[in-house]
Amino acid sequence: MMLVVVVGTVVGANMLDRTAQVSDQLLQRVQPAQTEAYRLQAALVNQESGVRGYASAADRQFLEPYIRGKHDETGAAARLRALVVGRPALLADLEAVEQGAADWRSDYAEPLAASIVPGRPRPVDQPAADRGKESFDHLRALWTKQNADLARAVRDGRARLAHERKVRNAVLGAMVAVFLLTGLTLAVLVRILVTRPLEALRRASRQVADGDFDHVISADGPADLAAVAADVEGMRQQIVAELEASRGQRDALTRQAADLDAQAVELRRSNAELEQFAYVASHDLQEPLRKVASFCQLLEKRYGDKLDERGLQYVDFAVDGAKRMQVLINDLLTFSRVGRVNDAQLPVALGQTLDKALTNLTTAVEESGARVDRPEHLPEVVGDPTLFTMLWQNLVGNALKFRHPDRTPEVRVTSGPDPEAPDTWRLSVTDNGIGVPAQFAEKVFVIFQRLHSRDAYGGTGIGLALCKKIVEYHGGRIWLDTGHTEGTRFCFTLPVSTAPTAAPATAAPATDAATGAHTEKKA
Repeated sequence: MMLVVVVGTVVGANMLDRTAQVSDQLLQRVQPAQTEAYRLQAALVNQESGVRGYASAADRQFLEPYIRGKHDETGAAARLRALVVGRPALLADLEAVEQGAADWRSDYAEPLAASIVPGRPRPVDQPAADRGKESFDHLRALWTKQNADLARAVRDGRARLAHERKVRNAVLGAMVAVFLLTGLTLAVLVRILVTRPLEALRRASRQVADGDFDHVISADGPADLAAVAADVEGMRQQIVAELEASRGQRDALTRQAADLDAQAVELRRSNAELEQFAYVASHDLQEPLRKVASFCQLLEKRYGDKLDERGLQYVDFAVDGAKRMQVLINDLLTFSRVGRVNDAQLPVALGQTLDKALTNLTTAVEESGARVDRPEHLPEVVGDPTLFTMLWQNLVGNALKFRHPDRTPEVRVTSGPDPEAPDTWRLSVTDNGIGVPAQFAEKVFVIFQRLHSRDAYGGTGIGLALCKKIVEYHGGRIWLDTGHTEGTRFCFTLPVSTAPTAAPATAAPATDAATGAHTEKKA
């Protein structure tokens, strides 16, 4: 089909080009040449009339048509010469007419015009007039031959154009017939060689798709279609093999599901026991500790004057140990309940949870004279408001606890989109305290890990571990910014809430915790 199209295009273009050439030759050269020949002859007639008029009246105004005729003759002859280039016969006719006109002017017209004195007419010289008439009649005979040759050229051009058009139409019609025949042949071949085997392949594939996986797909038809059929048959065999494997996996999954159900029952029982243990730890286990602390205090009150200094110190150690055990138990309960008891998923305005945390830390803030800078607007996320309050309270509380002894504590809270992850907020708490060495960046988040002795800084070592568990429970991550050396900076991320949130502000009010006053300060 491509060969037919290419050959047809070449032949059709050739025929159209030949027709266009013949048409252009006729319309742009032969017929305009005939028109220019008439103009040339009219210019010669004007010259002859002008000379005769001048000879009769001896008035120079009658010579003006002669002069204008010579000018028109020159232009018409030049245009005619350009049009008949490549046609020797027509070019010879033009040269003969030009030569005849030149002979007529040199033998008759020019001598006659030179012999006339303006304003003094003279009798006609009959012999000279006869010679002039004879010369001009010869010129007319040349015109007749030129006109006849041009008319014949026009007829030949029209006949050739008609012939070319007839041939063109016949060839184009034959091309259309060849195209139709080729298309019909190809349609029949496609039907026999491709469509029927393809329909057979489709029926076989549908039979397999309907569940008859044992039906073998035969490879018939052209090589490409046979290859496709072979691939489909290979796919059927692979499906059969995978089906057998999936049946085995299904049986295994059924057994695993039964095992998982049993494990789920065991996990629920274990959780129930854990809840019972939490209840015991929060009530029954703390009651003996309270009694130990109370009776130690009573012992000190009643027998304090009878105990020496070491005895009083031992009593203080016992009371302090009981109190620390109570704090440790409460912190462990809080840590274990994250994501298990506190599982609320509500829209939470982080600004409100920060307000609650700062309210809880009012005494520590006032005692240290700390200054807390915070954004005017914090984003809204989804989670447990109680846990977020605990998160802020631990981070800000650590900033106040581990303050530098030589400067007033300054705590700065910032928020904004996380540049490393889309749809995520990045928040940070920065202080100017004693800082954390970079080598302990991971250790500070491990439960019960302490960087300082209990005598230097109190606490159970659970705070930052609790913060990490809260942040990770809400789908974020927390880390120590080791690039900040003037104190400590903890950064954490939280997913963006689907509810409308307030945009983080670049300028935020700063809270002077010592006085409770609000001033504008860049966050």
